[in-house]
Amino acid sequence: MSVDVVINSKSSEDVIALVENKRLIELHKEKSNNKYSVGDIYLGRIKKVMPGLNAAFVDVGYSKDAFLHYLDLGPNFGSLNKYVQGVISNKQKTSTLKGFKFEEEINKDGKIAEQLKSNQHVLVQIAKEPISTKGPRLSSEISLAGRYMVLVPFSNRISVSQKIRNQDEKDRLKRLIKSIRPEGFGVIVRTVAENKKVADLHSDLNDLVEKWEQCFKQLKTAKPPFKVLGELSRSSAMLRDLLNKDFNNIYVDNPETQVELKEYLASIAPGKEKMVKGYKRNIPIFEHFGLEKQIKALFGKNVTMKSGAYLVIEHTEALHVIDVNSGQRSKSKDDQEQNAIDVNMEAAEEIARQLRLRDMGGIIVVDFIDLKEGSNREMLYEKMKEFMKIDRAKHTVLPPSKFGLIQITRQRVRPEMDIKTAEKCPCCNGTGETQASVLLIDEIQNNLRYIYQNLNIKKVSLVVHPFVEAHLTKGLLSIQKKWYMKYKRWLNVRKSNAYQFLEYKFFDAKGEEINLR
Repeated sequence: MSVDVVINSKSSEDVIALVENKRLIELHKEKSNNKYSVGDIYLGRIKKVMPGLNAAFVDVGYSKDAFLHYLDLGPNFGSLNKYVQGVISNKQKTSTLKGFKFEEEINKDGKIAEQLKSNQHVLVQIAKEPISTKGPRLSSEISLAGRYMVLVPFSNRISVSQKIRNQDEKDRLKRLIKSIRPEGFGVIVRTVAENKKVADLHSDLNDLVEKWEQCFKQLKTAKPPFKVLGELSRSSAMLRDLLNKDFNNIYVDNPETQVELKEYLASIAPGKEKMVKGYKRNIPIFEHFGLEKQIKALFGKNVTMKSGAYLVIEHTEALHVIDVNSGQRSKSKDDQEQNAIDVNMEAAEEIARQLRLRDMGGIIVVDFIDLKEGSNREMLYEKMKEFMKIDRAKHTVLPPSKFGLIQITRQRVRPEMDIKTAEKCPCCNGTGETQASVLLIDEIQNNLRYIYQNLNIKKVSLVVHPFVEAHLTKGLLSIQKKWYMKYKRWLNVRKSNAYQFLEYKFFDAKGEEINLR
């Protein structure tokens, strides 16, 4: 299996694609100004305690108050609260928890008003990013994620990932962690720690302890709402969580992001930084790797599969509904039951891929094609669970109901990936009024003259729809050559399938868009 990461880094956001054997399997978008990523730690202020919800609303600086439920306080909230108040009042002089007297664990059936009050300062971590009209979901069970382990302050528990099957290896890891972990901290050992040397584990643990020291230093002078510690960028976090022997290349079209990823890889996996490769071609990076077309094909309401069968994906406020249709497969000579099995199996694999690709969370109801045989329904259920195993998000797959529906619940921590695949009418641009498209070339030329003469930019690139690119560049004496003879400067014309028919943009030598307003 060959896995590549392709990163399109823009000024406003980074778009990260995970590609397996040239097939897009995950797509992530991270805004460059995103201040509320999962894992960020904030010093917040309690705005309102809601006994009826057994929760509190917390001001962390977002336009909507964040939500903190009693069950998300964590059993050691008393110890955390004591520590935070001690640091703020300067009574807690050191970041270490050695000798720190823990408070009793809070009652899991307790009331929020027993622990929190209005205007109280509280240390919280983003558990779910803001979604739709809701603010962030918070937790006070603070954890610091590293490459090989997760550090949990105010805990003494050591646990090892269940995905590590070898009991001897589990015992070895527990002994190692017990010998090196600092007092007052619990540790969760991640799957990638399997068979790793003690030096690697110790280095990762030291990095996490340093992060906790940063939290301590920031807390001493922080006034809520204040970000105490930021999570890694989405691209670095993806490498931390996913990097394995299957990874081949990481392609980046931004030099700064390339340097950041190389430095991070050098710290967590020395020698692997060679995988990070810059991309400097004129064709947009997603266009070059064939991802733009895949995105358009995979994010629509209808998703067609190789056999001709297709999925219809509908989204509602409460849940997602996926309908499986046989399409052209209905003309197959196979008997009806066998045809239904084949379509359902193919659909199950594609549905598992779609859930990861779109990051769909909450309740998903799948209407597979009816199967008469109980053994076939059981086989479909087992296959659906098998295809979902590689999904890192927490999920549950229920057996088929009486009506043949399979229900899936999947953890939602970020807004669902929503990409518009329907384009505006190329003639009216969605207004209902037709533009004079024959004047498009004149409009481009006028803007080009303004760029050359008024803005005095020498190296200019023009990105247009493929049809327009062909019109400008083809022929013995093309329009592109005529402009060169007229302005004595060569215009680099590039095509992009992502552009609408009448859409065009100018870019300078650095790849920055030229503002014509």
